[in-house]
Amino acid sequence: MTISLVKGQKVDLTKSNAGLKNVTIGLGWDPIEAEKKGFFGTKKIKTNIDCDASAILLGENGKLIRKQNLVCFHNLESPCGSVRHSGDNLTGEGEGDDEQIEISLNQVPADVHKILACVNIYQCEERGQDFGMIRSAYIRVLNPSNNQELLRFNLTDNYAGMTALIVGELYRHNGEWKFNAIGEGAHAAHINILAQRYI
Repeated sequence: MTISLVKGQKVDLTKSNAGLKNVTIGLGWDPIEAEKKGFFGTKKIKTNIDCDASAILLGENGKLIRKQNLVCFHNLESPCGSVRHSGDNLTGEGEGDDEQIEISLNQVPADVHKILACVNIYQCEERGQDFGMIRSAYIRVLNPSNNQELLRFNLTDNYAGMTALIVGELYRHNGEWKFNAIGEGAHAAHINILAQRYI
C-alpha cells in the first residue's frame, strides 16, 4: 500500500520493508496549458518545458564529497555505481514517471549519508520559464523487484518564480534508510549551480 506524504513528513523505507535493497525514485510533472487566440478561436497549447531530475549524494556534514556525486543528465551514474539516472526526457509528455533514478541501497558508499532528489528547468532563463508553469509534480519511491509503489509525495505548493526544486531525500538513520518529503523551491538556472550550495 502506498504511503501518501505531506511536506516535511519522514518515513522509514528499509525498516518497514524488510529485505529492500534497491529502490527507484520516479519523478513526474506536466506543463500547464496556455490559451492561444487564433483566427478560428481560442485553443489550448502545452508549453514545451524540459525539466531535468538529478540526485546529489552528500556526506554526513551535508556536503558534496566529490563532483562526480552529482548524478544528472550529463553524468548518468555515480562513481560507485549505486545511483543511476534513466536518461533525459525533453518534454514531460505522457503518463507515468518522466524520469527515474535507480538506487542500490546496499552499494551506497559509507561516506554518503543523504541522496537529494532535485528537478531543474533546462535553459529556464533563456526561455523565461519557472515552476509556476508546471503542474501535477510528484516524487514516488518504488520497489523495482515487484514494481510496488512504497510512497508518494505530490508537490502542491505554488512554485512560481522558482527554477529548481529540492523534492525529497533518502537518508541514513541508525543503519536504516528513511525518506524525507522536502518540496523546497530554489533559484538555480542549472543543476551545477544548485549543487554549488553543497560544496
